[in-house]
Amino acid sequence: MTTQTSGLDRSGLVVIKADPFNAETPLDGLREPITPTRLHYVRSNFALPDHDGRLVITGAVGQPLTLTVDELRAMPAETLTVTLECAGNGRVGLMPLPTGEPWAGQAVGNATWAGVPLHTVLAQAVPHADAVEVSFTGADHGEYKGGPDIHFVRSLALAQATDPGAHVLIAWAMNGEPLPPDHGAPLRLLVPGWYGMASVKWLARIEVRTAPYEGQFQTKSYMFEWPDRERESVRTMRPRALITTPAAGDVLAPGSVTVRGRAWSGTGPVTSVDVSIDGAGDWQPAQLAPRSDPYGWQDWSFAWQAAGTGRHVVRARATDATSATQPDSPQWNRLGYGNNAAQVLVVDVR
Repeated sequence: MTTQTSGLDRSGLVVIKADPFNAETPLDGLREPITPTRLHYVRSNFALPDHDGRLVITGAVGQPLTLTVDELRAMPAETLTVTLECAGNGRVGLMPLPTGEPWAGQAVGNATWAGVPLHTVLAQAVPHADAVEVSFTGADHGEYKGGPDIHFVRSLALAQATDPGAHVLIAWAMNGEPLPPDHGAPLRLLVPGWYGMASVKWLARIEVRTAPYEGQFQTKSYMFEWPDRERESVRTMRPRALITTPAAGDVLAPGSVTVRGRAWSGTGPVTSVDVSIDGAGDWQPAQLAPRSDPYGWQDWSFAWQAAGTGRHVVRARATDATSATQPDSPQWNRLGYGNNAAQVLVVDVR
């Protein structure tokens, strides 16, 4: 039994909720190419659980398995640098304000993860020919919104779970060290390109299914509930550009200012980042670095001549390879997911 300790160093994080613990990445962490583990945002639906150190693979399979962490670590491993973003990131920008954790916009991080490819483990279990989905159960559980005690469970289509090109991992390491408790020790799922809810932490059970999974966190939570069209599942991350320098409220000297940031999308590389100053002028192209990792964020910068004492508004927006561009205004939905409206940053020049 792996016991999650309570003596964790969470001092550098921007706390959103103490119990269960949820926190944003501070700007210092977002300015690093690889977000330090201690500064990477944390999203938890329940308290830190205990974990017995085993992973059970069951359901519609020819060979049920029970694997220890050591057995998984002995398999051929893959290392990926992946940007993870909470699906509710930016919820405070939606009005009327939806219920849920009040994420302000920094519930994102870019880390290097190591683990065994999910398809490798599923191949050993030999899914049945009529299987359609795979569900993933975390050891974390609790009473959810006044209801019964449930575990956090998500699912993926079998085709995605068994596709080597999807690069879904059963991860045991983060930034070169064993997973810490807040990030799912000893095992977690990692689904590149998707919002963080898909990357189930404290992974304890994998079940191959012959029918779609319809649990709380699959078909009730993490859904886009639009006011004017049918509900949709929250899946891949939308394009987003984040300004990391300067910071909101900074006082800048007149003259040359380099605006810097990160950009990412779950549906391919970001192809352009544009910046607008004070809202009156046209969007202007920023310098965008190519994506050095298939699932990691990209750097961008913009040279601004800050001439004119007073308050200025800097906006940034990203466009990805599918031609999806951040909107000017948030797209309201009842649960407050996927707000990727162009960032608005207010600074003073004097």
